[in-house]
Amino acid sequence: MAEAFLKHIDSEHFAAESAGLEPGSLNPLAVEAMKEVGIDISRNPTKDAFELYKQGRTYNYVVTVCDAANSDRCPVFPGVTIRLHWFFDDPSAFTGTHEEKLAKTREVRDAIEKQVEQFVADVKAEKYRYA
Repeated sequence: MAEAFLKHIDSEHFAAESAGLEPGSLNPLAVEAMKEVGIDISRNPTKDAFELYKQGRTYNYVVTVCDAANSDRCPVFPGVTIRLHWFFDDPSAFTGTHEEKLAKTREVRDAIEKQVEQFVADVKAEKYRYA
């Protein structure tokens, strides 16, 4: 969701690439929640963060978006100057009816959107500076 929001909010100044610790298929709740705000992620490929690491990919920013329980598993990319952790509940772990899980996913979606908007504003205001 964060990748899609960054591309939607400011693809002119940012190139976003999303990858997971254990890529598989997109979470249907995330797809549904994003579609509700006019962003279709249903065809986005899933990527493996460690494969990107092994390819020697470099980034100006690496933003890990995960729940606190998995934060210690996040990879470190070579050459990264600024690394940020954004903690959000994992929609794949939600329980309840479809509607209850979707409601929680919407909350996460909205929080991610706000965080991405703040990130873009902070970068443009030069809040984050390279070491």
